[in-house]
Amino acid sequence: MANTKSAIKAARKSKRLHDRNQGVRTRLKTLHKNFVTAVKANDAAAAKAAGIAYASAIDKATKSGVVHRNVAARAKSHVAKYVLAR
Repeated sequence: MANTKSAIKAARKSKRLHDRNQGVRTRLKTLHKNFVTAVKANDAAAAKAAGIAYASAIDKATKSGVVHRNVAARAKSHVAKYVLAR
């Protein structure tokens, strides 16, 4: 358990940020699943819409520090590869 006043505050902050980040990661996984489902169904319009939503969400997650920028770049590259191929 935290002993100092600053450590107690840091522990509270860490929990709050963890909860926020967990929600963002869950949303990203859901959007990715929707994108993959649309690609496997060969539905170009749905894949494009899902890809745009996923890329936008991953950019926002990167901006807030939830996802590393290289991970985001790789994910967006994969989205572009599948969307542009159709």
